[in-house]
Amino acid sequence: MHDIRLLRDQLDVLREGMRRRGKLTELGALLDRAESLEQARRAAITDLEAQQAFRNKVTQEVAQRRKAGEDATALIAEGRTIGEQISVLDQKRAEAESAVQAMLYELPNIPLAEVPEGDETHNTVVSSWGTPRDDGASLVPHWDKAAELGVLDLARGAKISGSGFIVFRGAGAKLVRALMNMMLDIHTTEHGYEECWVPLVVNRATMTGTGQLPKFEDDMYALQEEGMFLIPTAEVPVTNLYRDEILEASDLPRGFCAFSACFRREAGAAGKDTRGLLRVHEFDKVELVRYAAPEHSRNELEVMTRHAEIILERLELPYRRLLLAAGDTGFSSAMTYDLEVFAPAVGKWLEVSSCSVFTDFQARRANIRYRPAAGEKPRFVHTLNGSALALPRIIASIIEHHQQADGSVRIPDALQPYFGRAVLA
Repeated sequence: MHDIRLLRDQLDVLREGMRRRGKLTELGALLDRAESLEQARRAAITDLEAQQAFRNKVTQEVAQRRKAGEDATALIAEGRTIGEQISVLDQKRAEAESAVQAMLYELPNIPLAEVPEGDETHNTVVSSWGTPRDDGASLVPHWDKAAELGVLDLARGAKISGSGFIVFRGAGAKLVRALMNMMLDIHTTEHGYEECWVPLVVNRATMTGTGQLPKFEDDMYALQEEGMFLIPTAEVPVTNLYRDEILEASDLPRGFCAFSACFRREAGAAGKDTRGLLRVHEFDKVELVRYAAPEHSRNELEVMTRHAEIILERLELPYRRLLLAAGDTGFSSAMTYDLEVFAPAVGKWLEVSSCSVFTDFQARRANIRYRPAAGEKPRFVHTLNGSALALPRIIASIIEHHQQADGSVRIPDALQPYFGRAVLA
């Protein structure tokens, strides 16, 4: 959520941010309405203050007449009329403020200046690591190879839950557990994250704090009677750990990691990438969340993204880092790097991580603040989050990239102590 002072004093900044996202046509009318409501709010306050001053004057005169033994009946009646007018004006002010506040929840974050304009065709590859295999035509797609090895059962996943739900079996289930443990161990012991185990069901305030609500409610799995939601990512509960709290400057930067299941209703929309593990409704992921002081958050994005890249390097998976253009940057994000791994049998780059800095956009919603120094006024923290990593596409990439001539799949060296053997066969 934006600082309301942007709307009141720097509306041009908001308009430019929406233009860079390609959203000005869509959101221009909302900004016009917000500007009109803000003008109405200011007018109501001006009139309210004038009427309050007039009422105070009348009240003083009534007191003077009573003290002098004079009749004040007419003035008392006039005071009641002024009071009614004040109530009406105060109601107008409150309604305008409430409407403007609701509109602020509909406006996406402003992209940082270095984020390129345009849609996804303007995403920029900023770095890469490793060499993708060029023999994809000779490889078996991960869904067929996994079924052949008995580690993936998509048919029974669809039977028990529906399309887009996964059953890993035998060594496949063990591979999920091995990846989870490896990632959590690296992030906690080498990168200094505090591990959390968080609920998979959260309330409306929590979903609102990270920007999923109100705009994306239709994309969420909801427990309607309870007013609760299944989480789309561990970012949601972890970011909200310190909602409505004030941290000390010495607490920053602060990093958390969590493994969780993630639930997405929109998976497989328009028939895109629906085969195998590429797009599913429920999947597992290790998530990173960071709190930072505003002046350090941009650098913290580099730190966190590098942490995700290290996992890919340990898994020996060639990848590239993309800087997303403004039109492809998520609603709450001010800047996002995507990490993509090449799946040679599928012949596609697969997004396996999205690392974002949100500036104070989420912290304002969730009221997460820190005190820069003793006695100073609290400020909003900057929040960041990134996948490190999403497991289904990582497993797909391992099966395809590490496929061997004898039909087995080699387990990367760093993962072998967790998996217990060198091949998936």
